[in-house]
Amino acid sequence: MTMSRRRLVWILVIAVFAAFFFFPSLISLLVDWWWFQEIGYQVVFTRELVTRVLLFLVAGGLTFGTLYLNLRTAQRGLVPDPIVFRIGQSVPRVDLTRALLRLSLPVSLFIAVVVGFGATPAWAIVLRFIYGTPFGIKDPVFSRDIGFYVFTLPGLSAALGFISALLVLSLITAVPAYALRGDILLGSGGPRQPPRLRVEPSAGLHLASLLAALFLITALRLWLVDIPNLLYSSTGPLVGASYTDLHASLPALRVSAVVALLAAVMVMIGGVRGRLGRSAVLAIGGYMAVAIVGRSLFPSAMQKFVVAPTELTRETPYLRYHIAATRQAWGLDSVETRELKGNDTLKLADIRANAPTIENVRLWDRDPLLQTFGQLQEIRTYYDFVSVDDDRYWIDGKYRQVLLSPRELNVRSLPTRTFINEHLTFTHGMGLTMSPVNQVTSEGLPVLFIKDLPPVSTVSLKVTRPQIYYGELANEYVFTGTRQREFDHPSGEKNVYASYQGKGGVPIGNMLRRAIFATQFGSSKILFSGDITNGSRVLYYRTIMDRARKALPFVVFDRDPYLVLAGDGTLKWILDAYTATDDYPYAQRLQDGTSYMRNSVKLVIDAYDGTLTAYVSAPNDPLIRTWSRIFPGIFVSMDSMPADIRAHIRYPDGIYRIQTALYTTYHMDEPDDFYHREDQWQIPVAPESEGSQGAVPFMRHIVMRLPEEKSAEYIYMVPFTPRGKDNLAAWMSARNDGREYGKLRVYRLSRQTLAYGPRQIVNRINQDTEISRQISLWDQRGSRVIRGDLLVIPIEESLLYVQPLYLQAEGGRIPELKRVVIAYQNRVVMEETLEGALSELFGGSSRPRNQPEPAVAGGEAPTDSGTKALAEEARQRYQAALQAQRDLDWAKYGEEMRRLGEVLERLGAQGSKP
Repeated sequence: MTMSRRRLVWILVIAVFAAFFFFPSLISLLVDWWWFQEIGYQVVFTRELVTRVLLFLVAGGLTFGTLYLNLRTAQRGLVPDPIVFRIGQSVPRVDLTRALLRLSLPVSLFIAVVVGFGATPAWAIVLRFIYGTPFGIKDPVFSRDIGFYVFTLPGLSAALGFISALLVLSLITAVPAYALRGDILLGSGGPRQPPRLRVEPSAGLHLASLLAALFLITALRLWLVDIPNLLYSSTGPLVGASYTDLHASLPALRVSAVVALLAAVMVMIGGVRGRLGRSAVLAIGGYMAVAIVGRSLFPSAMQKFVVAPTELTRETPYLRYHIAATRQAWGLDSVETRELKGNDTLKLADIRANAPTIENVRLWDRDPLLQTFGQLQEIRTYYDFVSVDDDRYWIDGKYRQVLLSPRELNVRSLPTRTFINEHLTFTHGMGLTMSPVNQVTSEGLPVLFIKDLPPVSTVSLKVTRPQIYYGELANEYVFTGTRQREFDHPSGEKNVYASYQGKGGVPIGNMLRRAIFATQFGSSKILFSGDITNGSRVLYYRTIMDRARKALPFVVFDRDPYLVLAGDGTLKWILDAYTATDDYPYAQRLQDGTSYMRNSVKLVIDAYDGTLTAYVSAPNDPLIRTWSRIFPGIFVSMDSMPADIRAHIRYPDGIYRIQTALYTTYHMDEPDDFYHREDQWQIPVAPESEGSQGAVPFMRHIVMRLPEEKSAEYIYMVPFTPRGKDNLAAWMSARNDGREYGKLRVYRLSRQTLAYGPRQIVNRINQDTEISRQISLWDQRGSRVIRGDLLVIPIEESLLYVQPLYLQAEGGRIPELKRVVIAYQNRVVMEETLEGALSELFGGSSRPRNQPEPAVAGGEAPTDSGTKALAEEARQRYQAALQAQRDLDWAKYGEEMRRLGEVLERLGAQGSKP
């Protein structure tokens, strides 16, 4: 085969290889580019891609050049004693040494490609290194800005680590090359003498240069990287540089860096004098001895014999550094603290004065309500309610807490799963269901503010664009503007169809684009379908989390996107995003290493056209300022967020759970208290119940008036109890409304008086004979009692505990709210309504005297405990007893008659009051 044919074959082989491995990646890149164009985030795509390509070229090029240069240097000159291999007399002998040395080009190229690809994930480190923003806070040991540790140090570490790895690779490849040439020999040293390593002078000088460079880089790593990394140490009782680190490890690192420099000089002198073997052994041995003694044995001995016996005394300054850094890194240094007596006696006037709090007590839990929504409002098998979200709205002039859930399309439940059904006809979900947290019908079901298909509102809220093309349960991709009609919603025996009018999606365009999409989505039907036209559009990356992570790959997203009904009747998704780093010195880390986090971005995604808008919610955060410099134009100020959307932002669950967990320890800001954990708190958890996902912390959203505040607001509340105890120690609120958004406030209770905690209240409820008897009676009659969340309701300086009880028939899937339990101080009462329980506790209606009776919602009976409500309840009990008599259900008849007697007694007692 001639040289030209051989070259052509190699070119064809490389082309096929490249097409096989790189063609799918190129297709994905092109499809992603069109998608980034659609959302207007091209700068994210191009800057990341360009940085990755440059890293591949630089890292791969340096690797190839260094390895190939070293291997070619090792091959210079004649080989005095090559290794020759011969199969037989008639076959020419093979110079194995020369054949192996000729592999230098492909070996260097292969390693360079691997290293180049391995370097591309460091694109974010490189960009942060270039565009890093100062924190304006200095570390307490070396007085460097925190930005050095977050932005500069990771880049330095990566660069020096790459150079070190490159030098090690060069040594690993050069030493065997010289050994094959016979330039490195292990010869005998004579009788009774150890073997001697003989190295040819030119080879010795080359290897000495590599080894000396490695020692030099090691010295730089020790000085520039390892010494600052002491601020992440965990040697002592904290995260950060401890007494041992600064008095033993720090001097040892400095000495090691000097020894590494001396070792580099020694190796070079040995290489020049032709004594590399002895010099290398002495240099490596000396450095290792200093490293083992100075950086391992000496710090261990100091920690055990000097620090441990008087740990608190010696570690006090560093504990102070650690506490301060942790509070700064996790935003705990701005928590407000208030003191509460916690033992004030509530009166009926206090209940009436806090009417907005009482009117928004959440009687519906998410899980029972999700089941109820599913049974009452899914309407068709292909609709699903995925989750229920808390929110608040001004409804008919009142500030109301509500629970809402979007009705999303589940393609897995379609009656016929075909390409046309999944991707052309059934393209979107439809509307939402909304319920107030506190209203219940006479049948124990939730009152629905928004319901049915298409969505119908019974209150002042309106839904003008109910279609959900982008959601939590969206299909991978759909086509709009096709010859097939898009199913919109069922209407009686017929279906209503609509065409997509939004600007979302990527145009299909010509046949080439169609072929690209067919390759990307793995469906030839896209290429050959007669329903898809050049004017059609394809919508992909439609799930909220996928869309967000694709658009902003450099932030961490909260686990729970939530739907908002905007003022114009359109549906928007809000998803909180965090900037985070593992590199905040002295700060406490999570299990994944994160040591700093801020809720820096509010991402709003339109449910109809998929438009993304990223609002900066923490403009002072150096990380988001850095990313704003890296990707200019993609972030906008919170001031530009529409007021109807801003009214629904909330303190995100993810960071709040972390902050409250840390605050159980880091509310102690004095080193002595922190070290002894004398005032350690914990977050109480509800006991595991049937159907629950394990124990659940008592963390709830509540509309309430905080102590010392004038009006009710939407807060996220969590109680604290002392570690190992069940009494209440404090509670924290995260505020969500208006200018108070993002503020954390802790209300501490007196340590000298007892305030019942959630688990104590749960035990008291379980021990109440009337409640236990009623639950046992229900459980024996083919029903299942579901205990709702125990709500902690602060009123003035006291606490009410409220727990709803649901009843679910055996084989049924619709839980009904049957009782409300309220606990206050030493009393526990259970009634059918919240109003009834409050009346039992405080001796009168909790409704303000000048407030009218609530209107009947949607034809359902009101839940007021006044005379009219009691009379209506008595009538219903009587009718239910008569029906039980007709059904020969004597157990139910007796129960209804008993309850009728109780209602009549309450009615008589209320009538006798002045």
